[in-house]
Amino acid sequence: MNVAEFDYQLPEELIAQQPLADRSASRMLVLYRAENRWEDRQFREFPSFLRPGDCLVLNDSRVFPARLLGHRSGVRSLPIGKGNPKRHEYLSGEVEVFLLRPVSPDGKDWEALVRPGRKMRVGERIRFRAQPAPATPPDAIPARPDGLEAEIVARGEFGERTVRFNCEGDLFEEFEKVGHIPLPPYIKRPDLAADRERYQTVFAREKGSVAAPTAGLHFTGEVLDECRAQGADVAYVTLHVGLGTFQPLHDEQVERARLHRESYRITEENAARIRAAIRVVAVGTTSMRTIETVWRSGQLSGETDIFLYPGCEFRAAGALLTNFHLPRTSLLLLVAAFAGTELTLAAYRHAVEARYRFYSYGDCMLIV
Repeated sequence: MNVAEFDYQLPEELIAQQPLADRSASRMLVLYRAENRWEDRQFREFPSFLRPGDCLVLNDSRVFPARLLGHRSGVRSLPIGKGNPKRHEYLSGEVEVFLLRPVSPDGKDWEALVRPGRKMRVGERIRFRAQPAPATPPDAIPARPDGLEAEIVARGEFGERTVRFNCEGDLFEEFEKVGHIPLPPYIKRPDLAADRERYQTVFAREKGSVAAPTAGLHFTGEVLDECRAQGADVAYVTLHVGLGTFQPLHDEQVERARLHRESYRITEENAARIRAAIRVVAVGTTSMRTIETVWRSGQLSGETDIFLYPGCEFRAAGALLTNFHLPRTSLLLLVAAFAGTELTLAAYRHAVEARYRFYSYGDCMLIV
Protein backbone atom coordinates (compact mmCIF):
# COMPACT_ATOMS: atom_id res chain seq x y z
CA MET A 1 0.00 0.00 0.00
CA ASN A 2 1.10 3.54 -0.71
CA VAL A 3 0.69 6.27 1.91
CA ALA A 4 -0.73 8.54 -0.82
CA GLU A 5 -3.88 6.37 -0.84
CA PHE A 6 -4.70 7.81 2.60
CA ASP A 7 -4.83 11.44 1.59
CA TYR A 8 -7.81 13.78 1.44
CA GLN A 9 -8.50 17.47 0.85
CA LEU A 10 -9.54 19.58 3.84
CA PRO A 11 -10.45 23.28 3.69
CA GLU A 12 -8.37 25.10 6.29
CA GLU A 13 -11.43 26.73 7.84
CA LEU A 14 -12.63 23.30 9.04
CA ILE A 15 -9.61 22.91 11.35
CA ALA A 16 -10.97 23.80 14.80
CA GLN A 17 -8.95 26.62 16.37
CA GLN A 18 -10.93 26.85 19.60
CA PRO A 19 -12.71 24.26 21.75
CA LEU A 20 -16.46 24.37 22.15
CA ALA A 21 -17.71 25.97 25.36
CA ASP A 22 -19.42 22.67 26.22
CA ARG A 23 -17.15 19.63 25.85
CA SER A 24 -20.05 17.31 25.06
CA ALA A 25 -21.61 19.54 22.36
CA SER A 26 -19.55 18.04 19.53
CA ARG A 27 -21.07 16.35 16.53
CA MET A 28 -20.48 12.61 16.12
CA LEU A 29 -20.35 10.72 12.83
CA VAL A 30 -21.37 7.10 13.48
CA LEU A 31 -19.98 4.41 11.16
CA TYR A 32 -21.69 1.02 11.00
CA ARG A 33 -19.08 -1.38 9.65
CA ALA A 34 -21.36 -4.36 9.02
CA GLU A 35 -23.91 -2.23 7.15
CA ASN A 36 -21.32 -0.09 5.33
CA ARG A 37 -23.10 3.14 6.18
CA TRP A 38 -22.93 6.18 8.45
CA GLU A 39 -25.22 8.69 10.09
CA ASP A 40 -24.84 12.13 11.64
CA ARG A 41 -25.41 12.25 15.39
CA GLN A 42 -24.40 14.29 18.46
CA PHE A 43 -21.79 13.22 21.01
CA ARG A 44 -24.34 13.64 23.78
CA GLU A 45 -25.98 10.51 22.32
CA PHE A 46 -22.83 8.44 22.82
CA PRO A 47 -24.02 6.68 26.02
CA SER A 48 -27.06 5.34 24.14
CA PHE A 49 -24.71 3.26 21.96
CA LEU A 50 -23.43 1.38 25.02
CA ARG A 51 -24.94 -1.72 26.57
CA PRO A 52 -24.40 -3.98 29.59
CA GLY A 53 -21.18 -5.95 29.19
CA ASP A 54 -19.35 -3.11 27.44
CA CYS A 55 -16.12 -1.72 28.86
CA LEU A 56 -15.14 1.82 27.97
CA VAL A 57 -11.33 2.17 27.84
CA LEU A 58 -9.96 5.66 28.56
CA ASN A 59 -6.37 6.96 28.40
CA ASP A 60 -5.70 8.86 31.63
CA SER A 61 -2.39 10.38 30.53
CA ARG A 62 -2.06 14.07 31.38
CA VAL A 63 -0.55 16.72 29.10
CA PHE A 64 2.22 18.79 30.66
CA PRO A 65 3.56 22.18 29.44
CA ALA A 66 6.12 20.66 27.08
CA ARG A 67 6.87 23.75 24.97
CA LEU A 68 9.65 25.76 26.62
CA LEU A 69 10.81 29.18 25.43
CA GLY A 70 14.23 30.45 26.46
CA HIS A 71 17.55 31.98 25.46
CA ARG A 72 20.98 30.63 24.73
CA SER A 73 23.03 30.64 27.91
CA GLY A 74 26.81 30.81 28.26
CA VAL A 75 29.71 33.18 28.43
CA ARG A 76 31.95 34.53 25.71
CA SER A 77 34.82 37.02 25.88
CA LEU A 78 34.99 40.11 23.67
CA PRO A 79 37.79 42.73 23.31
CA ILE A 80 36.86 46.23 24.50
CA GLY A 81 39.95 48.39 23.76
CA LYS A 82 43.72 48.83 23.61
CA GLY A 83 45.78 46.10 25.14
CA ASN A 84 42.98 43.70 24.27
CA PRO A 85 41.19 43.76 27.66
CA LYS A 86 38.13 41.53 27.75
CA ARG A 87 34.55 41.86 28.70
CA HIS A 88 32.29 38.89 29.28
CA GLU A 89 28.66 38.53 28.34
CA TYR A 90 25.99 35.90 28.05
CA LEU A 91 25.23 34.41 24.67
CA SER A 92 21.80 35.46 23.49
CA GLY A 93 19.18 34.38 21.00
CA GLU A 94 15.69 32.98 21.44
CA VAL A 95 15.36 29.22 21.59
CA GLU A 96 12.30 26.94 21.58
CA VAL A 97 12.52 23.46 23.08
CA PHE A 98 9.67 21.02 22.50
CA LEU A 99 10.02 18.13 24.93
CA LEU A 100 9.12 14.67 23.66
CA ARG A 101 9.98 12.09 26.33
CA PRO A 102 12.42 11.40 29.17
CA VAL A 103 15.31 9.14 28.14
CA SER A 104 17.33 8.67 31.35
CA PRO A 105 16.55 6.77 34.57
CA ASP A 106 16.70 9.95 36.67
CA GLY A 107 14.26 11.78 34.35
CA LYS A 108 16.67 14.68 33.76
CA ASP A 109 17.55 13.84 30.14
CA TRP A 110 14.84 14.47 27.57
CA GLU A 111 14.51 13.88 23.85
CA ALA A 112 13.38 17.17 22.33
CA LEU A 113 12.98 19.22 19.18
CA VAL A 114 14.98 22.45 19.30
CA ARG A 115 14.70 25.61 17.21
CA PRO A 116 16.76 27.12 15.67
CA GLY A 117 18.27 23.69 15.13
CA ARG A 118 21.37 24.62 13.14
CA LYS A 119 22.69 26.97 15.83
CA MET A 120 22.04 24.69 18.78
CA ARG A 121 24.93 22.24 18.92
CA VAL A 122 26.05 19.76 21.54
CA GLY A 123 27.36 21.69 24.54
CA GLU A 124 25.04 24.68 24.10
CA ARG A 125 23.13 25.74 27.20
CA ILE A 126 19.62 27.17 27.34
CA ARG A 127 18.15 29.33 30.12
CA PHE A 128 14.38 29.25 30.52
CA ARG A 129 13.91 32.09 33.01
CA ALA A 130 16.10 35.11 32.40
CA GLN A 131 16.79 37.60 35.19
CA PRO A 132 18.75 40.87 34.86
CA ALA A 133 22.39 40.37 35.78
CA PRO A 134 23.82 42.75 38.41
CA ALA A 135 26.30 45.43 37.35
CA THR A 136 29.80 43.92 37.07
CA PRO A 137 33.27 45.11 36.08
CA PRO A 138 34.09 44.69 32.38
CA ASP A 139 36.48 41.82 33.04
CA ALA A 140 34.25 39.90 35.46
CA ILE A 141 32.36 36.76 34.46
CA PRO A 142 28.77 37.30 35.57
CA ALA A 143 27.16 34.77 37.86
CA ARG A 144 24.66 32.35 36.35
CA PRO A 145 21.14 33.72 36.80
CA ASP A 146 18.60 31.74 38.78
CA GLY A 147 16.13 29.58 36.94
CA LEU A 148 15.80 26.39 34.94
CA GLU A 149 18.67 25.60 32.59
CA ALA A 150 19.43 22.76 30.22
CA GLU A 151 22.41 21.64 28.17
CA ILE A 152 22.29 19.92 24.79
CA VAL A 153 24.18 16.65 25.29
CA ALA A 154 23.42 14.69 22.09
CA ARG A 155 22.00 14.98 18.59
CA GLY A 156 19.65 12.38 17.07
CA GLU A 157 19.34 10.83 13.63
CA PHE A 158 16.45 13.07 12.53
CA GLY A 159 17.72 16.32 14.07
CA GLU A 160 16.19 15.85 17.51
CA ARG A 161 18.34 16.68 20.54
CA THR A 162 18.87 15.22 23.97
CA VAL A 163 18.80 17.96 26.61
CA ARG A 164 19.79 17.56 30.26
CA PHE A 165 18.15 19.77 32.89
CA ASN A 166 19.97 21.10 35.96
CA CYS A 167 16.91 20.89 38.21
CA GLU A 168 17.36 19.18 41.59
CA GLY A 169 13.68 19.17 42.56
CA ASP A 170 10.50 18.09 40.76
CA LEU A 171 11.14 18.80 37.10
CA PHE A 172 7.44 18.74 36.21
CA GLU A 173 6.88 21.56 38.72
CA GLU A 174 9.48 23.61 36.86
CA PHE A 175 7.78 22.85 33.54
CA GLU A 176 4.53 24.14 35.00
CA LYS A 177 6.27 27.44 35.85
CA VAL A 178 8.06 28.09 32.57
CA GLY A 179 6.33 25.92 29.97
CA HIS A 180 3.52 26.42 27.48
CA ILE A 181 0.75 23.98 26.60
CA PRO A 182 1.89 22.21 23.40
CA LEU A 183 -1.01 22.96 21.09
CA PRO A 184 -0.63 21.20 17.72
CA PRO A 185 0.93 23.27 14.91
CA TYR A 186 -2.34 23.37 12.95
CA ILE A 187 -3.86 25.51 15.73
CA LYS A 188 -2.65 28.89 14.53
CA ARG A 189 -2.69 30.85 17.76
CA PRO A 190 -0.68 31.10 20.99
CA ASP A 191 -1.74 28.91 23.87
CA LEU A 192 -4.06 30.57 26.38
CA ALA A 193 -4.51 30.08 30.11
CA ALA A 194 -7.78 28.27 29.37
CA ASP A 195 -5.95 25.64 27.30
CA ARG A 196 -4.26 24.30 30.45
CA GLU A 197 -7.63 22.89 31.48
CA ARG A 198 -9.37 22.51 28.13
CA TYR A 199 -6.57 20.68 26.29
CA GLN A 200 -6.89 18.01 28.94
CA THR A 201 -9.41 15.25 29.55
CA VAL A 202 -11.51 15.45 32.73
CA PHE A 203 -10.03 12.09 33.81
CA ALA A 204 -6.35 12.96 33.13
CA ARG A 205 -4.08 11.89 36.00
CA GLU A 206 -0.66 10.60 34.90
CA LYS A 207 1.69 13.36 33.65
CA GLY A 208 3.69 12.58 30.55
CA SER A 209 1.91 13.42 27.28
CA VAL A 210 2.97 16.17 24.89
CA ALA A 211 -0.36 15.94 23.04
CA ALA A 212 -3.84 15.24 24.33
CA PRO A 213 -5.61 11.91 23.71
CA THR A 214 -8.20 13.97 21.87
CA ALA A 215 -11.13 11.53 21.69
CA GLY A 216 -11.36 11.86 25.47
CA LEU A 217 -11.78 15.64 25.33
CA HIS A 218 -15.52 15.28 24.62
CA PHE A 219 -16.32 13.60 27.93
CA THR A 220 -17.70 15.29 31.03
CA GLY A 221 -18.33 13.75 34.40
CA GLU A 222 -22.04 13.67 33.57
CA VAL A 223 -21.47 11.79 30.31
CA LEU A 224 -19.34 9.21 32.11
CA ASP A 225 -22.11 8.75 34.68
CA GLU A 226 -24.57 8.18 31.82
CA CYS A 227 -22.24 5.56 30.33
CA ARG A 228 -22.18 3.67 33.62
CA ALA A 229 -25.96 4.00 33.87
CA GLN A 230 -26.21 2.11 30.55
CA GLY A 231 -24.44 -0.80 32.24
CA ALA A 232 -20.98 -0.14 30.81
CA ASP A 233 -17.86 -0.57 32.92
CA VAL A 234 -14.97 1.92 32.68
CA ALA A 235 -11.27 0.99 32.62
CA TYR A 236 -8.21 3.24 32.41
CA VAL A 237 -4.94 2.77 30.59
CA THR A 238 -1.96 5.12 30.41
CA LEU A 239 -0.14 5.82 27.18
CA HIS A 240 1.99 8.96 27.07
CA VAL A 241 1.34 10.53 23.69
CA GLY A 242 4.40 11.68 21.73
CA LEU A 243 4.58 14.27 18.99
CA GLY A 244 5.32 11.56 16.44
CA THR A 245 1.72 10.39 16.75
CA PHE A 246 0.62 13.27 14.52
CA GLN A 247 3.50 13.30 12.04
CA PRO A 248 3.18 12.00 8.47
CA LEU A 249 4.76 8.61 7.83
CA HIS A 250 8.37 8.87 6.63
CA ASP A 251 8.17 6.01 4.11
CA GLU A 252 5.82 6.13 1.12
CA GLN A 253 5.21 2.38 1.36
CA VAL A 254 2.96 1.63 4.32
CA GLU A 255 4.46 -1.77 5.09
CA ARG A 256 7.97 -0.31 5.46
CA ALA A 257 6.98 2.53 7.80
CA ARG A 258 8.06 2.48 11.43
CA LEU A 259 6.51 4.38 14.34
CA HIS A 260 7.99 6.17 17.33
CA ARG A 261 7.97 4.43 20.70
CA GLU A 262 5.62 5.50 23.50
CA SER A 263 5.46 4.27 27.08
CA TYR A 264 2.28 2.59 28.35
CA ARG A 265 0.90 0.93 31.45
CA ILE A 266 -2.26 -0.91 32.51
CA THR A 267 -2.85 -1.97 36.09
CA GLU A 268 -3.90 -5.55 36.71
CA GLU A 269 -7.25 -4.31 38.02
CA ASN A 270 -8.00 -2.41 34.81
CA ALA A 271 -6.74 -5.27 32.66
CA ALA A 272 -9.18 -7.58 34.46
CA ARG A 273 -12.06 -5.19 33.70
CA ILE A 274 -11.14 -5.23 30.02
CA ARG A 275 -10.78 -9.01 29.89
CA ALA A 276 -14.22 -9.46 31.50
CA ALA A 277 -15.99 -7.28 28.91
CA ILE A 278 -18.28 -8.64 26.24
CA ARG A 279 -17.33 -5.69 24.02
CA VAL A 280 -14.40 -3.32 24.50
CA VAL A 281 -14.99 0.28 23.36
CA ALA A 282 -11.66 2.04 22.89
CA VAL A 283 -11.75 5.81 23.35
CA GLY A 284 -9.07 7.11 21.03
CA THR A 285 -6.32 5.58 18.97
CA THR A 286 -3.96 5.70 21.97
CA SER A 287 -6.26 3.47 24.02
CA MET A 288 -6.61 1.17 21.02
CA ARG A 289 -2.85 0.91 20.54
CA THR A 290 -2.36 0.21 24.23
CA ILE A 291 -4.83 -2.62 24.57
CA GLU A 292 -3.80 -4.18 21.25
CA THR A 293 -0.17 -4.08 22.41
CA VAL A 294 -1.04 -5.77 25.71
CA TRP A 295 -3.21 -8.42 24.09
CA ARG A 296 -0.38 -9.29 21.69
CA SER A 297 2.57 -9.15 24.09
CA GLY A 298 1.01 -10.06 27.42
CA GLN A 299 3.04 -7.23 29.00
CA LEU A 300 1.04 -4.75 31.10
CA SER A 301 3.72 -2.04 30.86
CA GLY A 302 6.61 -1.07 28.64
CA GLU A 303 7.05 0.76 25.36
CA THR A 304 5.11 0.22 22.16
CA ASP A 305 5.65 1.11 18.52
CA ILE A 306 2.70 -0.95 17.31
CA PHE A 307 1.54 0.11 13.83
CA LEU A 308 -2.01 -0.91 12.91
CA TYR A 309 -2.84 -0.46 9.24
CA PRO A 310 -5.32 -2.06 6.79
CA GLY A 311 -4.88 -5.80 6.83
CA CYS A 312 -4.06 -5.98 10.55
CA GLU A 313 -6.31 -7.96 12.89
CA PHE A 314 -7.79 -6.33 15.98
CA ARG A 315 -7.80 -8.71 18.92
CA ALA A 316 -9.18 -6.65 21.81
CA ALA A 317 -11.55 -3.86 20.74
CA GLY A 318 -15.03 -4.10 19.24
CA ALA A 319 -15.76 -0.37 18.84
CA LEU A 320 -13.74 2.83 18.58
CA LEU A 321 -14.45 6.49 19.36
CA THR A 322 -11.95 8.78 17.67
CA ASN A 323 -11.47 12.30 16.37
CA PHE A 324 -10.76 13.12 12.72
CA HIS A 325 -7.09 12.74 11.84
CA LEU A 326 -4.50 14.32 9.59
CA PRO A 327 -4.00 12.77 6.15
CA ARG A 328 -1.11 10.35 5.59
CA THR A 329 -0.71 9.62 9.30
CA SER A 330 -0.60 6.37 11.24
CA LEU A 331 -3.78 7.45 13.07
CA LEU A 332 -5.81 7.61 9.86
CA LEU A 333 -4.42 4.23 8.81
CA LEU A 334 -5.46 2.74 12.16
CA VAL A 335 -9.03 4.00 11.63
CA ALA A 336 -9.01 2.62 8.08
CA ALA A 337 -7.79 -0.73 9.42
CA PHE A 338 -10.66 -0.87 11.90
CA ALA A 339 -13.51 0.49 9.75
CA GLY A 340 -12.28 -0.43 6.27
CA THR A 341 -10.40 1.87 3.92
CA GLU A 342 -13.24 2.64 1.50
CA LEU A 343 -15.78 3.32 4.24
CA THR A 344 -13.32 5.47 6.19
CA LEU A 345 -12.32 7.67 3.25
CA ALA A 346 -15.92 8.01 2.08
CA ALA A 347 -16.95 9.03 5.61
CA TYR A 348 -14.15 11.61 5.70
CA ARG A 349 -15.37 13.09 2.41
CA HIS A 350 -18.87 13.29 3.89
CA ALA A 351 -17.50 14.96 7.03
CA VAL A 352 -15.84 17.63 4.88
CA GLU A 353 -19.03 18.23 2.89
CA ALA A 354 -21.12 18.34 6.10
CA ARG A 355 -18.71 20.87 7.62
CA TYR A 356 -17.58 18.82 10.60
CA ARG A 357 -14.85 20.39 12.75
CA PHE A 358 -11.52 18.59 12.39
CA TYR A 359 -8.58 17.54 14.56
CA SER A 360 -7.82 18.05 18.25
CA TYR A 361 -10.57 20.53 19.19
CA GLY A 362 -12.93 19.17 16.55
CA ASP A 363 -15.79 16.68 16.31
CA CYS A 364 -15.61 12.89 16.61
CA MET A 365 -16.44 9.59 14.93
CA LEU A 366 -17.85 6.44 16.53
CA ILE A 367 -17.12 3.17 14.71
CA VAL A 368 -19.27 0.18 15.72
